[in-house]
Amino acid sequence: MEYGICNLAVVPLRAEPNDRSEMVSQILFGEAFEILEWKDKWVQITTAYDNYTGWIDRLQFVMLGHLAYKRIAQTLPPVTFSAVTQAWKIADNSVVYLPAGASLAFLEGTTSYIGNQKFEIIGTIGETNSIINIAKSFLNAPYLWGGRTHFGIDCSGFTQVVYKLLGIAIKRDASQQAEQGEFVDSVLKAKPGDLAFFNNPEGRITHVGIILGGGKIIHASGKVKIDALDTEGIYSEELKRHTHRLKLVKRYL
Repeated sequence: MEYGICNLAVVPLRAEPNDRSEMVSQILFGEAFEILEWKDKWVQITTAYDNYTGWIDRLQFVMLGHLAYKRIAQTLPPVTFSAVTQAWKIADNSVVYLPAGASLAFLEGTTSYIGNQKFEIIGTIGETNSIINIAKSFLNAPYLWGGRTHFGIDCSGFTQVVYKLLGIAIKRDASQQAEQGEFVDSVLKAKPGDLAFFNNPEGRITHVGIILGGGKIIHASGKVKIDALDTEGIYSEELKRHTHRLKLVKRYL
């Protein structure tokens, strides 16, 4: 088996080995993966962080040894917290602008070792904050299918990255996240930080958000925003109607 690690700020993970293919997720700096197949300029991978499979460009990562992969897969490394953190690439004196949730793999002091490359992290490393404050830091981030950063994010990418900043790994898609955590039998018993899941008319879970308490939820729909939440679902003041039908609530904290 071969392994790789992302040495760029953020890389699109595509459904098929084609530049025009749908972006299903993103790989953030310092996230590692198993390599399943090489095909022309493309590589099919499965991520160590959330076991997600897709295709990336073979120029958008560096190789990683088995022992190094095992280490990063077993222990979550420190992550960046700011919307943008500078990483000075020592080899060519360039700067990589890291998104929140980038993994500072093999960190020694302020230096992150990505494959055989060294990056000096400029700014704060490590931060403690509440899940509500972390979630609110994403307010107004535009919705982007497959996105995981302040500059474009989808509903489950939002919940996943917020929890990553708390040191808790959850899966990538809303339907997968709904299979994790502890069941809460009523939204009226929910606590701030619980995840609320919503289904389509066919009963399939298609949306997720973070409960704030006080009848409010923060979620990515058009943009990351705060809406009202009741036993029926999400109520949009902008549209004057319920937009998402509540299915269940899960607790991870």
